[in-house]
This record gives sequence, structure tokens and C-alpha cells, in this order.
Amino acid sequence: LALTVPQISDNLFSFCPQDLYVYISQDEVFSDFNDTQSLFWFHRDLVYGDWNTGEDGDGCYEHSIDLNIPEKVQMNGSLYIHVYFTKTGFHPDPKRKGQYRRLATVHATRMLNKFKRRKFVKTKNLLTGETETDPEMIKRAESHGPVEIISHWHPNLTINMVDDHTAWVKGSVPPPLDQHVKFDAVSGDYYPIVYFNDYWNLQKDYYPINESLQSLPLRLSYCPLSLWRWQLYAAQNARSPWNFLPEDTYEQSDEDQDSVKVALLETNPYLLGVTIVVSIVHSVFEFLAFKNDIQFWNSRQSMEGLSVRSIIFGVFQSLVVLLYILDNETNFVVQVSVFIGLLIDFWKITKVMDVKLDRENKLFGILPRLSIKDKSTYVQSSTKVFDDMAFKYLSWLLYPLFGCYAVYSVLYQEHKGWYSFVLGMLYGFLLTFGFITMTPQLFINYKMKSVAHLPWRMLTYKALNTFIDDLFAFVIKMPMMYRIGCLRDDVVFFVYLYQRWIYRVDPNRMNEFGTSGAEPTGVDPNKDSTAQGEVTATGEVAAITEKAEEEKKND
Repeated sequence: LALTVPQISDNLFSFCPQDLYVYISQDEVFSDFNDTQSLFWFHRDLVYGDWNTGEDGDGCYEHSIDLNIPEKVQMNGSLYIHVYFTKTGFHPDPKRKGQYRRLATVHATRMLNKFKRRKFVKTKNLLTGETETDPEMIKRAESHGPVEIISHWHPNLTINMVDDHTAWVKGSVPPPLDQHVKFDAVSGDYYPIVYFNDYWNLQKDYYPINESLQSLPLRLSYCPLSLWRWQLYAAQNARSPWNFLPEDTYEQSDEDQDSVKVALLETNPYLLGVTIVVSIVHSVFEFLAFKNDIQFWNSRQSMEGLSVRSIIFGVFQSLVVLLYILDNETNFVVQVSVFIGLLIDFWKITKVMDVKLDRENKLFGILPRLSIKDKSTYVQSSTKVFDDMAFKYLSWLLYPLFGCYAVYSVLYQEHKGWYSFVLGMLYGFLLTFGFITMTPQLFINYKMKSVAHLPWRMLTYKALNTFIDDLFAFVIKMPMMYRIGCLRDDVVFFVYLYQRWIYRVDPNRMNEFGTSGAEPTGVDPNKDSTAQGEVTATGEVAAITEKAEEEKKND
């Protein structure tokens, strides 16, 4: 049997002098090489893999000019850049016999402009019907619809020639490199990778192309690029062919990456390093907080000392946040995160209350009725009295604030409709005065003079995450209301810590379950179990004695 030996390939341009041709055209497939107006840049005697030449001695060259805008491009047309690298002495035009050679030419094409969605959200004052939106924008929205596809322009683009001398074997190139490494069918060697690098072009720097623009500035840079750096760029821009997410999600992802890029460009390197480490710790603490929260409520049998109404109000708050971010088309990852948190809150309801399906009293005689009742350990305890008292006092402050905020929102703010008004009002109110909903638990702790019933592990992890959010609030740009929310959570946690300090563990004091940690004193071990049961009325021996007496009565 003959063994097939894989053919090892070389780079066709290794250490060869080459010429650069750059053409700008409205055609996606370029063929008019004789049009001198299409030739944007021609540069001789570049050397593949040379990192020492150029204006700054780094192998880079730059060329810039203002382009005249064709009328079709002003009307949402496309403009393409065609880049050709040829070995010195050759020409990219296939029609030039003797000057063109396939193995001496590498070609790459890309659209220069970028089409982006511009969504128009029509808002107005619900009472007067007036709006501060630009009338021109309203007119365009009426003619083009709520979503308009507009061509945008960025003046900077870098052409990278990847410096790669790897002896690749055809069919064995790992992904995602296999999509870019092209082999010649005859010689078996591969062409160098030409990469259009716009990674550092921020989305906020793109501007729309319209009739008011007369020219478009374009600054092209040529630079060699190492293989490992190109792999980093390619991995950042790669999108899975199996991804089911819509195009809107990709645009949101680009905007999210902008915040990361701005942090990389503008943040102090030491602070940036601390932020990266802290972000990893934040993810770990978030997972531990979820885990301990679920463990706490899953094993909890008694609601003594816990504010059930605060948990119910938390479900309402999570539901409002989810509906609000869905109405405002927030990032998909944030939507999933909030939805999972809402499911956990709903699950908590089944742990703090008795939730059953009443199959006897059916709705419309068909559907089982959902029965929700307080647990007996909550009804028969002083916690319910303190919880009702706390929410009664809370309503005296909560309802006036809610009414004032609603009046302010409907008078001075614009909304898409009454549904958006209700969601925006509730969300803004909860974000501003949400800390008030945490006060019932503080009130119960004060009345019971105990904090032993609280899930301290979960609270600690969430508090650490809140302090980390404070750091992010200074590093990454975010709304002022969110920063106030972080400060609010810090204050509440410090109040919890103060209560933990003043309500210290006292082994002689009965806790909310009627037991203490102190050893019973004054009991003679030689006495019978009945005497011990009388001394320790709440102890285990007393329970056994009572059980024995009860069994005698039954007999």
C-alpha cells in the first residue's frame, strides 16, 4: 500500500519585494484598471515581513485624501476598496499579457461604508401631545418608517499584511484560520492574508452619508501584522455560522464592545488591570450569591424573622425591570440575566408561602385555581405583626412619593404611550426609592433584636459585588441613577452590619426558634429524666418525657 505524504506549503510572498495597488470603486467586482481616477494609492517596493522601514521605522505607511462622493453613494449606495499586492514587476490587470501572473498577485475587497439601523422612537407629552424631537426626524420617520437603513462612514482604515511563514498543510489548518488561508490549486502553496483592520474604529465615530456631504475623508494605513495579533483580532470579529441571534443583537454587541475599547484606550493601565481582576472576582461572587441564596431558601423551614412581603415586592420589582428593558430593547444578555433572576424570585414565593392548585374550585369550571396562603410558621409568629407594621409605616412615605413622581413624569417627560409611561414611571421610582423596600427587614431585625435569621453568606457576596459595581461606576461610563443605586445598596448593607454588631450572639438568650446555645445548669445528672425534663422545659429530654406520658394516656 502506498502512503500519501501530506504536502507542506510555503508562503508565496515570503521576503519578496512587492507593490501595493488600492482602487476605490462603486463596483463590488473591479475590472477597470485603466481608470486612473479609481486608483487611490500606489506604493512601490514594499517587502513582505519587513518591520524596519516606513516613516516611523515600524514598517507602516500612510496615505490620505478626500474622496468625491458619487450621487449613488449619497443615496445609500455602496463604495468598495480593492487592494492588490503584486510582486515587483507585475500588474494586477489580468488583461495585460506578460505583466500579470496569478501566483504573483493577492487580492482583497471590502465595502468602505457601513449600513446601520437607525430606529426612530416617537415620544410625546401624553397630556399636551407636544414633543421636542427634531421635525426633520419626524418627517423622515413618516416617509421611511420607524427603522431606517442608513449608510455610515468612518475616515480611518488599516490594511494589514499578516506576517506568516508557517508551513501549513492543506486540510489541516485550524479554525478560524482555515477561512482565511487560501491555497493555490496547482503549486499547493498559500497566499498571504490581507486583513482590513477597523477594530479600533468606534461606533460613535461613524457618521451618516447624505446629500449635505460633498466629500469623504479617507486615511489608509499599511502595516505588517504578526500572526498571533491577527488571531486576536479575528477571534473578536468572528461570528458563529450557527448563531441564531438577529442582526440587531450584533449591533448591540458592537456598541457594548465600544465601551470595552474606550476603557482600554482611556483608562490608566494599572486601574485597568485591577478592573480586569475584579471583574473576574465579580463573576465568581455573583455565582456564589445565587448558589447560597438558593441553598438558604431551599433548606428554610420557618419564616420566623424574615419579611415575606419584601420578597413579594422583590418579585414585582424584578417583573417591572424585565418589562422595562424589553420595552426599551436592551442588550439580549441583560434580558436573559434579568429573566433568570425573575424565575428565582418566583421560586422563592413557593418557599415562603404555601402555593397549591385548588382543583375543587376551578376557574370557569375548567382551570384549577391557584391558591396562595401564608405559611403557618409565619402566621403564628410575631414576624407577621412586625412585617405588617413595617409596611404600614412604609406606605405613609411610599405612596406620597409615588404620587409625586407620577405627576412629575406625566407633566415633564415624554413617553411612547401610556404603557411605556407606566413602566418608565415604575422603573424610575424603584430605581430612585428602591432602598425603602429594604427597610421592613431592618425593622423586623430591630423589633426582634436579632439578625440570626438572615442569609449572611448571600448578603456578603452581594455586598462585595456592590462594592465592585462602585469601582465599575467610576471606570465605565454609566447613568448617574445607576451610580446612586450602587451607593444606596452600600448604605443599606452598612445598616445590616451595624445591626449585626449591636445584636451580637448571646448564648443565654432565646432566639426566634425558642432555643438557646447555653448548657443547662443546676441539673444533677444522677436524677431521673423526669426531673431533668422539668429543669430544661425546652430541651430534648422534656420532649421525650412528654411523649412517653402521652403514650401512657393513649394506652
